[in-house]
Amino acid sequence: MADFGISAGQFVAVVWDKASSVEALKRLVDKLQVLTGNEGRRSVENINQLLQSAHKESSFDIILSGLVLGSTTLDSAEIMTEIARILRPGECLFLKEPVETAVDNNSKVKTASKLCSALTLSGLMEVKELHDRLLFVQITGKKPNFEVSSSSQLKLSITKKSSPSVKPAVDPAAAKLWTLSANDMEDDSMDLIDSDDCPYLGIPGFKPGEKMLLSDSNLHDAEEGLDMGLICSSSQLLSLTSHHGGSSHLLWICSL
Repeated sequence: MADFGISAGQFVAVVWDKASSVEALKRLVDKLQVLTGNEGRRSVENINQLLQSAHKESSFDIILSGLVLGSTTLDSAEIMTEIARILRPGECLFLKEPVETAVDNNSKVKTASKLCSALTLSGLMEVKELHDRLLFVQITGKKPNFEVSSSSQLKLSITKKSSPSVKPAVDPAAAKLWTLSANDMEDDSMDLIDSDDCPYLGIPGFKPGEKMLLSDSNLHDAEEGLDMGLICSSSQLLSLTSHHGGSSHLLWICSL
């Protein structure tokens, strides 16, 4: 019994079933009384009455289920959940149960691996086999160090990124390409584009049908273009009016 780590002052529950030997159950309880002493407590629970017990959650330090000689206890999912409820956080269950050596979906008896999985699903952790015999397996499981549905405030360490006080360095060569000073505006070598004189791409600098005033030199260039046999369709013709020698001249030229 000392292998289960039972010591003075602990509260221990023993779960038994109708197949358990009465004499073996009495011997087990007597040993527990010696180990736990007067400050401890022993509780004997029939597996069929465990769900109706009035035990508060986290009542026992150790629970022994199916360890009485002759026991053939098959713990259901409800029983396992109840055992996990009344077990104190951080404490252990020691369970012995008959198992199948092969998977049988029609049998209520589990394999050792399925029994371990069922205990884990009930809320226990560190579930492992202690002894594996031909027809029985002894398993231990530990309850986590917190209660089911318990809550705790998480303290997260979040470091705020401070805004950089120094601006990143800029390549002087790149800055020079995109910098335009007042002196540059007065530099005759700078070829600046007047947005008012710049037409959209593919569109002439005047509207179709718009009358424009041409100087003598522009008029002369236009007349030379006509003399060279420039032919335009009616939809491409633009009317231009200029004052030449005191008289108005109407010319038709093609739109570009």
